[in-house]
Formats: sequence, C-alpha cells, structure tokens
Amino acid sequence: MQSNGKRKRALLLVNPKARRGAESIDQACDLLMSSGFTLVRRKPGENESLGDLIRESADDCDLVIVGGGDGSLNASAKALMETQLPLAVLPLGTANDFARTIGLPPDPVEAARVITQIEPRAIDLGEVNGHLFFNVASIGFSAELAAQLSADAKKKFGVFGYGLVAARLLAKSRLFTARLEHDGTTEKIKTLQVSVGNGRHYGGGMTVEENATADDGKLDFYSLEVDHWWRLMRLLPSLRKGTQGQWDDVRAFRTTEVTIRTSRPRPVNTDGELTTETPAHFKIRPKAIQVYAPRETPGKQAAT
Repeated sequence: MQSNGKRKRALLLVNPKARRGAESIDQACDLLMSSGFTLVRRKPGENESLGDLIRESADDCDLVIVGGGDGSLNASAKALMETQLPLAVLPLGTANDFARTIGLPPDPVEAARVITQIEPRAIDLGEVNGHLFFNVASIGFSAELAAQLSADAKKKFGVFGYGLVAARLLAKSRLFTARLEHDGTTEKIKTLQVSVGNGRHYGGGMTVEENATADDGKLDFYSLEVDHWWRLMRLLPSLRKGTQGQWDDVRAFRTTEVTIRTSRPRPVNTDGELTTETPAHFKIRPKAIQVYAPRETPGKQAAT
C-alpha cells in the first residue's frame, strides 16, 4: 500500500524475549503516532515467524517497525528483502549492533524521534549459504561463543555475559585450518576465527572494520591468526576500534564474495545465531532493503 502523504501505516513487531522487551515502549509508540504513523501491532502465533507476519502485511502497510535486537532483525531480513517494505528499528536487544552501525540512538524513544525526522535509504545485506545477515557472520571462536551463550544468560547479564563466557572459552580455544577462495585466489590459513562483515559493529562492542558502512557494497573479511591467547588479549583494543587489520597476525581484505572451506563442517554464526555451516559461500547483496537510518559517515560511532 502506498502512503497517502499524511499517515504511514506501520506493522509493529516487538520481541517480548528481547533483553529490554519487557520495558514499556508506550512513549516511543506515542511519539511515532503523533508524528503521522498508524501502528498495527502483531505478534507471531504458534509456528508463525516474524517473516510470516511481514509477508502477510505486505499489501496493507507502508513499513515495518521491529522492536528487538539483532536476532529479531535477522529473522525479518528475508521477508523485508522479498516485500521491499522499509524497516525502522527500535533497539531493545542486548547489543543492538545494527542500530549502532546506522547511527541510531540506543534509547527506543530517541530512536523513534530520529525515525520521524528522516526518510528510508538503501543498505546492503550479507548472505552466506542463502542466509542473510545485517552485521557479521563468523566461523570459529565467535560461533562457539554463540553456542555457549544462552538466551537466559544474555538477558540476565547483557553485554557482560559475552565477556564471562568468552573468557572461559578462550582458555581452551585452538586454531583450525581453512581454505579461502576469493578474487581469483586460494589461500590456506590456520586461524582462531574468521569474520565477514556487512556493517560495522558486532558482538556487543566489537568493530569489523573502522571505515565500514552498511551501504558501501563490500564485505570486510578478517582472520585472527594468533597462536597464543595473550596475543588475542593484546588485540582487543584494535578489535573494538576496527583496526585489527593493521596487525601482522590478522589477515584482512575487502571483497564482494568469498568461500571458506574446512576439513570438517563448522557452524557459522550470523548476527548472533547459528544458521549454517561450512563450506560457507559469502556474498554481498547491494542495496537489498530500505531502512530508516541517518546518513553514515565512515568511522562515525553511534551514541552510547
């Protein structure tokens, strides 16, 4: 349905299991409605997904508002691309990495205020083995962390929960062998983790590359080829800034397509969820969806 230029009809999807999902978002909704949005709030029934609701509402709504974290956004990605309904985000999750990438304030009310003042614009999505992602897909340490960090732990401890589980895993992590195929070359590596980023932020405070944006038409790859845990600890400040590619034991490059093969299947973490396994074929989906997002400046950090 096309907007009549006065009120925009928005499908509102709020994840009640998001870390801040129990908070009242009435103020954010009031602000949106007073600014010309008509909100149609729905929640999935049994055996129904967020994507199902988006597809069902495609002819009746002008946009989709997702209140949740990166997992909720990931669950909506395919339907958003299929229907081409614009997306607006109310950050309610643990890390809200995509909201940070596009420069939205972490407070849902302030994010709603920004949404009322801007128009949607096109951003890219990453894809691995047919699974879409907003932020980063990874193999190795981060995938092991995602498997260990329960939803209950994330809700209880928030970003701190990542650190608790990560420290325990790090002590027993080992390098694995992988083969990279990209840009006409094949490389064999031994690595602790490989990450392929579409946006800038991931993992509750990490940065895939300091100048990455969600609309630059590129994937940012890096591989942590460190052989001792203490060397990874030295890398942490760079991992937060997105400058890890400057280190000798980090392989980094930009591309539009890369395949990663391992001797045995390894899980792939996309936006915090384990969705597929190696061999993993990554590619960029340029300008895949429309999002209510401030204009990005490379290296600009969202307010925290």
